[in-house]
Amino acid sequence: MKYVRDQTGRFGERPHYEPQELDIMFEEVVTKFLKEQYGKVEFPISTDDLTVLIERDTDDLDPYADLSGYGEGVAGVTEFLPGQKPRVRIAKDLSTENNRENRYRTTLTHEYGHVHLHGYLFAMRTDTDLFSGGKKPDIITCKRDTMISAPRVNWLEWQAGYACGAILMPASHVMRLVNAHRRKANLHGPTPATSAHGLAMIEAVVKDFQVSRDAARVRLSVLGVLGPTPSIKSLFNN
Repeated sequence: MKYVRDQTGRFGERPHYEPQELDIMFEEVVTKFLKEQYGKVEFPISTDDLTVLIERDTDDLDPYADLSGYGEGVAGVTEFLPGQKPRVRIAKDLSTENNRENRYRTTLTHEYGHVHLHGYLFAMRTDTDLFSGGKKPDIITCKRDTMISAPRVNWLEWQAGYACGAILMPASHVMRLVNAHRRKANLHGPTPATSAHGLAMIEAVVKDFQVSRDAARVRLSVLGVLGPTPSIKSLFNN
């Protein structure tokens, strides 16, 4: 990791991570957590365990929040206040509707990415209003169309989105599955996402890691298993 100028102006400098650094970081986080909980590492990580992980590192997790006031399409919000752990709120429809569990899992891990990667940045900010005795919380609002993939210029969302995939689908575990398929099918190099083998690997990731096909496709793409990452528009219009 290195620090670079923050072109958004939100911070003077901001952290720049290579994808491999985030893969290593979050695989260590989830592996350590599962070993502490169960003495072993198995996937998929359960939704209950994801909530325990987030509750450990936040002051509050509200999975039944009304986020309509933040605008259309907001699925999660992370709040940062000086001297406190972050607070996470998730749109209530994601946690209460069974057919949205995969999206709920994605949102939980995306917001955890903000907690883990960005909490210290907001804690170091020095623009607290000394006359009023405090300041309003710094808030990151996250929309569903940037939850698993965002342009790199939107670095806060890109990093949290990458963290989401790295927690739910740790790189070494995904590649173990992929390499077994490659050996059996005598495959070498990237595989088209729409080919029979590409679709088979996507389905295997969906099954083994309890994620959506969109999330599996993006993860396999960024790991170089499939072709170029699909556009956000195509992901949510499938």
